Amino acid sequence: METLTSFFSEVSTWLWGWPMIIMLLGTHLFLTIRLRVPQRKIFTAIRLSVKKDEGAKGDVSQFGALATSLAATIGTGNIIGVATAVSLGGPGAVLWCWLTGVLGISTKYAEGLLAIKYRVKTENGEMLGGPMYALERGLKMRWLAILFCVFTAVAAFGIGNTVQANSISLLLNETCGISAHITGGVISLLVALVILFGVKGIARVCTTLVPFMALFYVMGCLYILWLNAAYLGDSLRLIVDSAFSARAAGGGFAGTTVMLAARYGIARGLFSNESGLGSAPIVAAAAQTRNPVRQALVSSTGTFWDTVVICALTGLVLVSSIVAYPDIDYTHGGALTKAAFGKIPVVGTVILAVGIVTFAFSTILGWSYYAEKAVEYLGGKRLIKYYRVLWVLAIYLGSVMNLSLVWNLADGMNALMAIPNLISLILLSGVAARETRKYLWDNKLDMYGD
Repeated sequence: METLTSFFSEVSTWLWGWPMIIMLLGTHLFLTIRLRVPQRKIFTAIRLSVKKDEGAKGDVSQFGALATSLAATIGTGNIIGVATAVSLGGPGAVLWCWLTGVLGISTKYAEGLLAIKYRVKTENGEMLGGPMYALERGLKMRWLAILFCVFTAVAAFGIGNTVQANSISLLLNETCGISAHITGGVISLLVALVILFGVKGIARVCTTLVPFMALFYVMGCLYILWLNAAYLGDSLRLIVDSAFSARAAGGGFAGTTVMLAARYGIARGLFSNESGLGSAPIVAAAAQTRNPVRQALVSSTGTFWDTVVICALTGLVLVSSIVAYPDIDYTHGGALTKAAFGKIPVVGTVILAVGIVTFAFSTILGWSYYAEKAVEYLGGKRLIKYYRVLWVLAIYLGSVMNLSLVWNLADGMNALMAIPNLISLILLSGVAARETRKYLWDNKLDMYGD
């Protein structure tokens, strides 16, 4: 078992190393240029995300689709992941993570556009879409669409299920002494109750939960930054300097290289916002929207909120706390997070606990939808009920078991699911560019699509 775990660990590390960084970041840059910098319209996108598109076709509102996507995207990676980047790559990793989010907006935009462009309507009126339909209908590559769905269905048990459940159970056990068996049972029951109602039930819960959890966490981070106000200037200078200079050190940090800062910052940014992974467009396809570009803009705000805002705030909280309290051990990501937030009496621990529990729970809900749609593509609706049973069972097992093998296997599958999606994004970039020119740059956002 140890040999198998070690093997999958090495494969996962390699897949999420420079090959994936180059592919994802390269796609971000390519699409930013090809689509004429859609990041310029981020405020228009935010405005559209909170408006109901009257008379548009779809299963859930644009905000409902966005909330479900954010539920899956905003997870423990925004807290623990950023801390890991800082511990391994130094303070400069925060800036690289932020820059990755800015560039990733264009990729998330393209994913949302193609999801609407190539979605299909079932006999019962349900909208289905995502990379598998773009690959099948846009590129006639059904075999690659099948591979994407297989990778998604397997990866979901890791990033979207067991790892998140394990994070909740460990936290509640350490802070409140609650048994992992009790935590696992309660989470399993709550998730089961929500997913029985399909995408509308998931979207309804996420529409309520996501704004609350994000606002609570952001306000908590802003409070900590207010307490660390005297150290913010030094922290910002340290972040910028160490992103481009190996000389930068101090404030409790040892020196690091520019390459390490870039590698870990970019990798955490990519992993956190899931731009290019192919997950978010699956739920984007269900959105009520009058044309592909409107939903593309709404989808792009997911990366903005996840990385440009939340990951950046987390990074600044961590760096400013270490500058303010040089005794903090920053060499281990999980320990760094607890130590940084723990320096703030009472409120710091509460913010961290509520953040991890709500972020992890929402991720389980969001990824359950992604996984179900992948399974449905492979074998039809009849398989979904069996997959739901496995999904709920995995939550309990993830809460009580050691996850080394499961995590490494799923992490590798997570990387592999990005490859078919990136192929569709590159090969269909001309379609995305034409649609963008038609609706966005020619100022026809209010026009109904074909």
